Amino acid sequence: MPRDITESGKTAVLYRMVMPEHTCPFGLKSKDLLERAGYEVEDHHLKTRDETNAFMEKHGVETTPQTFIAGDRIGGYDDLRVFFHKDPPKEEQSDTSYQPVIAIFACTALLALGLSLHQYGTPFTLRAFEWFISLSMVVLAIQKLQDVEQFSTMFLNYDLLAKRWVRYGYVYPFLEAGAGILMTAGALIWLASPVAILIGGIGAVSVFKAVYIDRRELKCACVGGSSNVPLGFVSLTESVMMLVMGLWMGLKVLAF
Repeated sequence: MPRDITESGKTAVLYRMVMPEHTCPFGLKSKDLLERAGYEVEDHHLKTRDETNAFMEKHGVETTPQTFIAGDRIGGYDDLRVFFHKDPPKEEQSDTSYQPVIAIFACTALLALGLSLHQYGTPFTLRAFEWFISLSMVVLAIQKLQDVEQFSTMFLNYDLLAKRWVRYGYVYPFLEAGAGILMTAGALIWLASPVAILIGGIGAVSVFKAVYIDRRELKCACVGGSSNVPLGFVSLTESVMMLVMGLWMGLKVLAF
């Protein structure tokens, strides 16, 4: 086990690939992390593939960069983050994360408040809340549209309509984006509202059945096919938000 950082001194030895055609990004990250932690870095460049292979064979490792502190090999960049207590040990790390959804909702909320402030002179308006939901729909759709094929595959794990009509998994991101854009603009609500109600309602029922009735542990496709977000409250919230927004905007149109 490596020594604690309080006992190791303030000098680190780093071996990383710096070749004419390639500089290892994790080597740069390791160097930056060490320097920010107050270490003087003895920076060794591995300038050729043969030199890199010889280093890995000598130390019995399969990758670079490698960091040594007080004679102990810490490991690569991920190991260095654990060493400095920036990440939990690998055996304690979860393969799921809410970070993508938190980032999306935080940014769309701030953007909605900013638009409201610009338009109405105050950030806290009903329109700001409507913008928050519609902008969230658009940004979530963008995540799915980055790789529709991968999204549709994950979506098939739990969506009830997609299981019966596979093409729905390909259409869904476009429907979500279109409804969100129209609601943000306040245009063609007669079209956007039914779409949001349809996809939001089907999504809410699908997620509720998969998570709370069937007790399945799945990853949510809400932020794209490569998502590590667990299927559950967040994905149910996305669907309910669309359903409620569709009903609300539709009622506003009928009222006026």
